[in-house]
Amino acid sequence: MKILVDCRYTRLERHDGISRYTAHLVTALAPLAHAAGHEVELVISDERQLSMLPELPWRLASDPTSPRELTIARRINAFEPDVLFSPMQTIGSWGRRYGLVLTLHDLIYYRNRTPPRDLAWPIRLVWRLYHLAWWPQRLLLNRADEVATVSATTRDLMRTHHLTDRPITIVSNAADEVAVDPHRAQPETRELVYMGSFMPYKNVETLARALHRLPGHRLHLLSRIGDADRARLTALAPDGALVVHDGVTDAEYGELLDRALALVTMSLDEGFGLPLVESMVRGTPVVVSDIPIFREIGGEAAVYADPHDPDAVADAIRGLDDDAEWRRRSAASREQATFFDWDRSARTLLELLERVARRPRR
Repeated sequence: MKILVDCRYTRLERHDGISRYTAHLVTALAPLAHAAGHEVELVISDERQLSMLPELPWRLASDPTSPRELTIARRINAFEPDVLFSPMQTIGSWGRRYGLVLTLHDLIYYRNRTPPRDLAWPIRLVWRLYHLAWWPQRLLLNRADEVATVSATTRDLMRTHHLTDRPITIVSNAADEVAVDPHRAQPETRELVYMGSFMPYKNVETLARALHRLPGHRLHLLSRIGDADRARLTALAPDGALVVHDGVTDAEYGELLDRALALVTMSLDEGFGLPLVESMVRGTPVVVSDIPIFREIGGEAAVYADPHDPDAVADAIRGLDDDAEWRRRSAASREQATFFDWDRSARTLLELLERVARRPRR
């Protein structure tokens, strides 16, 4: 069986969410597929993407935002795949002669319609129009043989809104394994970490306000931040309580998590919540908003709070000042993180691809 993996969304120099998901998943998938006697090839749109991907045979195709995307299936036919896996749902499929698995990560842009800022304005316009109704999504997903998603929460929402009549399989996101001290002690300082954007639904304002009830605690904002967001959040927090990093490397991110009391987020909506897993795998507790996706990801390990109530958020964070409680949450976090594993996700994906490849073409 020949498997093609659509890697054209791979970012250069540093991964974003979709890029990272693709690269880590195909890295874990390839040895499993080879052991089963299958070939794995990458589909890229820029040879520079290869520096971010495992060393595997590759094919060059058009950019996924090109008008040629509408007819790309006819060119992919020439590669003679049995099945193609795409980490997105937008790849062209007209005239395909191979099995197709598409991925829908979340439905967050139906509730928060601000498109990614790095897209060109025509694509941003189409993005907004696309998310005004459900039927375009249905058309895209029902072109596949089967559909993948990253969480049970999104799968259930897809079913609620009848987005596809195809089978849906959970191929979860995950965090990289790290060396962790199983006897890690509670940190002496009261550093809190926030990793995420500053879009309105992220609700970082509640975290800033909660700091007024948390003397001695500091909140580290790690992502790139604009001047307006920086000024607004600084005005909401006590003097000196915010540490604005304006971007960190992966190594710096890990170091901050390793000495943090907790990772905190009061987002009102999320597609998955990867920072939770990245924190829990290190044994750093998480204090998060009480929303369904975080309940799925954080399980019994996370501390939950009402994201609309800064006092409740402060109380939840303050509970981790107790050494015994912090150690209990730290151990539970490491255990919870084991549910999110790239090898496990790759095995699930391989079973899905084998099933689709065996199915007669329509």
